[in-house]
Amino acid sequence: MQTLQIKDLHVAVKDEDTQKEKEILTGVNLTVHTGEVHAIMGPNGTGKSTLSETIMGNPHYHVTQGDIILNGASLLTQSVDQRARAGLFLAMQYPAEIKGITNMAFLRAAINARRPADQPLAISSFLAQLDQALALLNMKSDLAERYLNEGFSGGERKRNEILQLLMIKPTFAILDELDSGLDIDALQVVSKGVNHMQGPDFGTLMITHYKRILKYIQPDQVHVMMGGRIVKTGDAALADRLEDEGYAGLRDELGIDVDLVDAEV
Repeated sequence: MQTLQIKDLHVAVKDEDTQKEKEILTGVNLTVHTGEVHAIMGPNGTGKSTLSETIMGNPHYHVTQGDIILNGASLLTQSVDQRARAGLFLAMQYPAEIKGITNMAFLRAAINARRPADQPLAISSFLAQLDQALALLNMKSDLAERYLNEGFSGGERKRNEILQLLMIKPTFAILDELDSGLDIDALQVVSKGVNHMQGPDFGTLMITHYKRILKYIQPDQVHVMMGGRIVKTGDAALADRLEDEGYAGLRDELGIDVDLVDAEV
């Protein structure tokens, strides 16, 4: 069993207008083991995407206190590349378009970066795995030859993120708003890909606003973030409650002074 631990994490971001740092995360504590699915829910502006970017090492986010620990070792001094090689993966909310690099070339490079330099994955094995993953996600084979996300629809970009997940086979996947912009058919397909990865050697941290993705990727634990920290943890029934009552009821019950109409961070 491997463990990803977020310990008393405080994170600040520089405000572009004032050039002063604004604290977004105010003490996040969370432990995810392989073999588990965790979901983080919460209103706009509570820091969910800030958490995912910070775990992955985006230098835009400044850790002012706390730690991110993978199997007992701190990741704070490690680059994005080092964290990816260590087994972390981020499916981004808004996948970037990169011209000049094909999907196939990107995937081969990412896979081989995690292997010994003198032991690259054989091209025959790579192509066989790629064909299986494309079929699982109902993706056309010619997408592998296209430049990374160039001209892709929103749904195609999200499927492409899960294609990368299936091929790279990380230890922990952070899925940031995987369900945003997807119709029901596309949601079912990408969920199928994530569920295909589930097992004792893989852990999932999903970030979402809504319950609908939890119908397809069932969580072991649901965490609610408000005001930059986790304020309540429960099982899937907690998501049902939020669907019925919204976040305001839980906010008032816990006596938390937060505005629920802030823009997403």
